[in-house]
Amino acid sequence: MTNSEQNKRHEDVEGPKFYGRRKGRPLRKTMQSLLDNELEILRLKPGVALVDQFDHAPTDIFLEIGFGGGEHIAGLAKNRPDAGFIGAEPFINGVASLLRHIETDNIPNIRLFDDDVRLILPDMGNASLAGAFVMFPDPWPKRRHAARRILQPALLDELARLIRVGGRLVLASDDPTAKSWLLQAATSHAGFRWQAKTPDDWRIRPDDLPETRYMQKALREDRRPAWFIFDRIA
Repeated sequence: MTNSEQNKRHEDVEGPKFYGRRKGRPLRKTMQSLLDNELEILRLKPGVALVDQFDHAPTDIFLEIGFGGGEHIAGLAKNRPDAGFIGAEPFINGVASLLRHIETDNIPNIRLFDDDVRLILPDMGNASLAGAFVMFPDPWPKRRHAARRILQPALLDELARLIRVGGRLVLASDDPTAKSWLLQAATSHAGFRWQAKTPDDWRIRPDDLPETRYMQKALREDRRPAWFIFDRIA
């Protein structure tokens, strides 16, 4: 058995291999308390249909893959109280940060998964999402680390299954390597069509996407973000 076959067998048995950080600095008491008291309440429940995860039975449900500190998904959820939002993030400090946003701004329409998103996708129903976001993922810029980048063909296949026709996939990055990778990966998939007509369509942040501190920092450091929006097509 080759090394690649062994790795594939390992993934089939134990799940996909995860390369990112799971924990950073020790959490303050208030943040740890949020994890201890609120995470279990808001955590995505296995075996329960997505629409039933929320109290208000939303027609539109969105997924954010790797929500970082949670500012973006919190802003989306506040702007669309009628919709439901699922955030997947294995970095526990980021999970605690989102729980703080939820508590501070009283946001009822977010559910969380505090692990690798690929573990929950197979249980989601076909066309159950109105859209998905992959915002500023870890670029893994070295060529030998390309397999660690989140937007791989298998993930795109799952997103094409999950996002209903007419929904959208939103990608963003401020890293040159990641920009090229995201754009090439998504445009190569038959289930998605890039919306852009002019350069401003990817150079200017869409009005319905919240600005975050990370985006502001990137601009201050002369890293120009790009936003790539794809339609889910039949």
